[in-house]
Amino acid sequence: MRLVLCAVALALMFASSGGVAQSYPSRPVRIVTAPIGAGNDFMARLIAQGLTAPLGQQLVVDNRPAGILGELVAKSPPDGYTLLAVGSVLWLTPLLQDNVGYDPVKDFAPIAVTSRSVNLLVVHPSLPAGSVKALIALAKARPGQLNYATGGTGSSNHLAGELFKSMAGVNLVRIPYKGAGPAVNDLLSGQVQIMFPTTASSLQHVKSGRLKALGVTSLKPTVLAPGLPALAESGLPGYESVVIYGLFAPAKTPPAIIERLNAELVPFLRSEATTERLLNSGVEPVGSSPRELATVMESEMTRMGKLIKDARIRAN
Repeated sequence: MRLVLCAVALALMFASSGGVAQSYPSRPVRIVTAPIGAGNDFMARLIAQGLTAPLGQQLVVDNRPAGILGELVAKSPPDGYTLLAVGSVLWLTPLLQDNVGYDPVKDFAPIAVTSRSVNLLVVHPSLPAGSVKALIALAKARPGQLNYATGGTGSSNHLAGELFKSMAGVNLVRIPYKGAGPAVNDLLSGQVQIMFPTTASSLQHVKSGRLKALGVTSLKPTVLAPGLPALAESGLPGYESVVIYGLFAPAKTPPAIIERLNAELVPFLRSEATTERLLNSGVEPVGSSPRELATVMESEMTRMGKLIKDARIRAN
């Protein structure tokens, strides 16, 4: 009798899950993301355009201040009608500051890695270093005399620089700016010497000869910067500093809804048209399983958490 009851319960559970998947969505879906113009906003709008037809309901982008995104979605009903399009900042912010209002692991249900972006290691042409190994040798010969520019504390270019310092065992002086734009401008003018900017903000200056690129921060070479080696292959084995973008739902969202969203999202991200649009914007399409996104988060929180702690990086 007990076996029969268990079988009935399982049947009801799967029937309910299937019913949820078939009836979802029955009204518009909101994608919460960063302010208009940010990389997350571009990704959210692309997803909204691509999934509206397959899901049969309008996906609406809801732009909010970056500082409240995680807490807002974490506290939303877990019904699949509020999603979050965000990057690595979701799980890095709690490592950089206290009282963020959410737990990146417990409060969200991963849907998929949507894309990723990499940074370049670039130097002003006046710096006598033509390779990663040459830069490391120069920095060791001049401890504390070379500097690198960054945007805000905890930004991708900041963490990439700190990881370089740690793994190369060099002493570079950080020159912080309010944003990556002013930092790139000062690098172009020779006011600073080194930077780890995104491909989108710096590749054109490399092509024009105004900056000298030594490598990319991904583990392997990338189509985003053809011809450039990875730092991991050029003197820093294992070096990797990338920004991961993902789509999330609040924790406890029914698995059937997560699976439905993933099943529609991944083929869209991997389509030829979407791939072209993403590459042109400076990011690589990915498209992963929910488990893969969860694994990436856990791995990055451990790896970058150690770097942040050892370097004593704290956001204001």
